[in-house]
Amino acid sequence: MKRREFLKNAGIGAGVAAAAAAGVAVNSTEAKAAKAPIKWRMQTYAGAALAEHVIKPQIDAFNKAANGEMVIELYTSDQLVPTSELFRAVQNGTIDACQADEDSMSSPADIAIFGAYFPFATRYSLDVPALFEHWGLNEIWKEAYKEVGGVEWLGAGSWDPCNFATTKPIKSLADLKGLRVFSFPTGGRFMSQFGVVPMSLPWEDIQVALQTGELDGVCWSGITEDYTSGWSEYCKYYLTNNICGAWIGSYFANSKKWAQVPEHLKTLFKLTCDSSHYYRQHWYWWGEAQYRVNGGKMQLTSIPDAEWAQVEAAAHKFWDDAAKRSKRCAKVVEILKAYNDQMIKAGRPYRY
Repeated sequence: MKRREFLKNAGIGAGVAAAAAAGVAVNSTEAKAAKAPIKWRMQTYAGAALAEHVIKPQIDAFNKAANGEMVIELYTSDQLVPTSELFRAVQNGTIDACQADEDSMSSPADIAIFGAYFPFATRYSLDVPALFEHWGLNEIWKEAYKEVGGVEWLGAGSWDPCNFATTKPIKSLADLKGLRVFSFPTGGRFMSQFGVVPMSLPWEDIQVALQTGELDGVCWSGITEDYTSGWSEYCKYYLTNNICGAWIGSYFANSKKWAQVPEHLKTLFKLTCDSSHYYRQHWYWWGEAQYRVNGGKMQLTSIPDAEWAQVEAAAHKFWDDAAKRSKRCAKVVEILKAYNDQMIKAGRPYRY
């Protein structure tokens, strides 16, 4: 009897052990499945050479710090969808996230006109975070994209100023007439009143268009990008007068995909965005001076301040027209006017 009981109990024990082992195997499989990384496809507005600075370091850092829990595949300008279709692509889930300005990605939000280079809205790159963090633009942008739906606006940052880089020297407003220039929609529309002919091309085609003469120049960036993107090989002149002091770019994610990301990875992504904003602040600040003084490929030209004042006066009229688009746009224009008025009153180094 004792032997039978022993064998019976041993059988039960073996069954339990086998079940336990099976349970471990199942749990192990589930654990591995749970650790399968979240995968995103993200596209930037920037071409390959520029992306090396404006976003690739951030995404590399995020992928490393995410420790296998999430992986972002980065694509450069127009690789997956044309830049003009980027907003809709994120909204409908064709891609998961993007880095771009609202103006060129055809955002349907009423405040999209202020993305990229809204004429004379800023003078320095630090104006952008000051306006968003301390003057209420963060709240306005969140409200606008909540109404649009389908996308999460994850924050804005500043880039370089907007200057003309051309194949012909510009020394007066008259020299702008007839120039075929690659530009952003709003900036190009604004400068068209001075005879500029805005052109739209895929980012990777710009250098060839400059080489063949299809374009006379670009009004898309500061001098740092002219050198980084290779445009300085054909644009031998750089106009020091700019139509805006800093580009405003944003990060967007598909709402459903963003909701699936754990909170700690959301925090990590936003921290790497901040790191990217910081990198661009010093990279562009260094580059704008470095390439003017030591670039060696582009000759600096200037339009006299008294003549350029006509452009600034036209910008203020442009602001008033933009304010008529909606109550929210009117609020943004009100903030821009108040902010710039304060900067003037503050004096050097804010304004002079």
